[in-house]
Amino acid sequence: MIKTAPSILAANYITLGDDLKKVADAGADYLHIDIMDGHFVPNMSFGPGFVSAIRKASELVLDVHLMITEPEKYIKQFAEAGADIITIHTESTADPEKVIDDIIALGVKAGISVKPGTPVESVYHLLDKVSMVLVMTVEPGFGGQALIPDTLDKISPLRDEIKRRGLDVDIEVDGGITADNVKELTSRGANVIVAGSAVFKAADPKAVLSEFKK
Repeated sequence: MIKTAPSILAANYITLGDDLKKVADAGADYLHIDIMDGHFVPNMSFGPGFVSAIRKASELVLDVHLMITEPEKYIKQFAEAGADIITIHTESTADPEKVIDDIIALGVKAGISVKPGTPVESVYHLLDKVSMVLVMTVEPGFGGQALIPDTLDKISPLRDEIKRRGLDVDIEVDGGITADNVKELTSRGANVIVAGSAVFKAADPKAVLSEFKK
């Protein structure tokens, strides 16, 4: 089953409540919230207070992507703010497995992410713990980038490994995804689609999300 996760980065923050309702009514499954610290990636975004505000305004699954150094210092705050899924980067901490364990202990689903230059095999040892692997299809930090074609080559081997082990793990993809290239991603085994501008800037978000799921 294909799930859609519109990225809050592309929303209109002045009318955010309206935008949240718009994508919920359009059939979104998750809300993807990128947390950036200006250190792990060259941009800054939101904190736990923002996630808490979104939690009060939406019943969608809050898919919180921590693009921050030493995420172990902040996972409790984001869990308490209402995150349903917390995804960390394998490159962002000395002991990703411990952080994954700590997220799960907080009663939240855990995800692990790899940047375009990181081999996806580097997270295979975590597959029996995580609920999701996020394959970044652009360099993390800024919305509106074009998808990097080489990143697609990670999806099929990852899906094969998940199937080989008989695991129930989602593969999420994020970066430069549009109705024109989404079929290539889903055909390789991705089943959670993050898109920002393609959804929030669309004249008909419902049509875009329906196309992604189709």
